[in-house]
Amino acid sequence: MKPVPTVRKMPTKNKNYQIYLRQIEAISKVANLITSGLYLEELLRLIVNVTADIMNSKISSLMLLDPNTKELAIKATQSVSEEYNLKPNIKLGQGIIGQVASTNKPICILDVREDERYLNRDIAKKMGLCSLASVPLAVKGRVIGVLNCYTSKKHKFNKQELDVLTALANQAAVAIENAELDLRARSAEEALTTRKLVERAKEILSEDANILPSEAYRLIQKQSMDSRKSMREIAEAVILAREIKGSKK
Repeated sequence: MKPVPTVRKMPTKNKNYQIYLRQIEAISKVANLITSGLYLEELLRLIVNVTADIMNSKISSLMLLDPNTKELAIKATQSVSEEYNLKPNIKLGQGIIGQVASTNKPICILDVREDERYLNRDIAKKMGLCSLASVPLAVKGRVIGVLNCYTSKKHKFNKQELDVLTALANQAAVAIENAELDLRARSAEEALTTRKLVERAKEILSEDANILPSEAYRLIQKQSMDSRKSMREIAEAVILAREIKGSKK
């Protein structure tokens, strides 16, 4: 009878080193998103996927703070549960997650199903969510959101895990801030371009129809509403028509 081969276990030191390398790689991956130029929605989705993978969590969710309403809303998660994804917004300072955002300090909960501070215990029970690590997303001390990590079994997050999650959140916050600034810059540029096109179209209509510029503007506005197209599209059509007309002369 042949002896049963023994399975060599990976030394604890080597295993810890592999975990450490994966954590560094995850933080680096999120850091690279800072200058990625990705659109915000895609950026947020990548952040929660990386977080869920490295933290081995059942659900990772990212909530952003609306500075006007002072509410946190879910913007990205890998959860397929519609009930979870449609959870109501959380007011700043309300519940565990609202407290994380208001104090700019992380909070870990061993079992959200039994903690009265957690606002959605019913959903947590239905989905089998248990432990929670929630850390703020902050840029230069200003909180812009919260990154949440849930497990399916009771898990006491240690300092190393919390440090990794905090590092991910810090890198993610900068990437999100850059993406939002880029979005606002693009929006301002597009708005300026639209104004210029509408002004040009207004001049053309005013000349061709011999009407006041104000009447030409109202005409563009009415056409936009009637056709359900943007004023920019109407203006571009007017300018194109003038160019085609001029080329035929």
